[in-house]
Amino acid sequence: HVQLVESGGGSVQAGGSLRLSCAASGYRYASYCMGWFRQVPGDEREGVAFFNHNGEPIYADSVKGRFTISKDKAKSTSYLQMDNLKAEDTAMYYCAADTVCESVVMGRATYWGQGTQVTVS
Repeated sequence: HVQLVESGGGSVQAGGSLRLSCAASGYRYASYCMGWFRQVPGDEREGVAFFNHNGEPIYADSVKGRFTISKDKAKSTSYLQMDNLKAEDTAMYYCAADTVCESVVMGRATYWGQGTQVTVS
């Protein structure tokens, strides 16, 4: 079965960096689109970074210039490099995957990871 497992979260001071990883298994990685989301308790889930159907990265305005999404097809893993972190970046971060890229961008992906917590103080 399809499984997404995030890792790399933690606590960091403002201005610091973290790199999140999303390891995928159970499907043909190359045929799926990936994306990263975040959510704070009580708030709606927010899209952070995605790959569009051309494989080009798309970022939320709030993270442009600070976050970078990437992927390693050989390892079936996607990454979210987060630099110059701010307190408002504190959230649970989730990766998502679907064969339809628009579904990921719209937050309607079929597959989701369990999340990894990022806390910026």
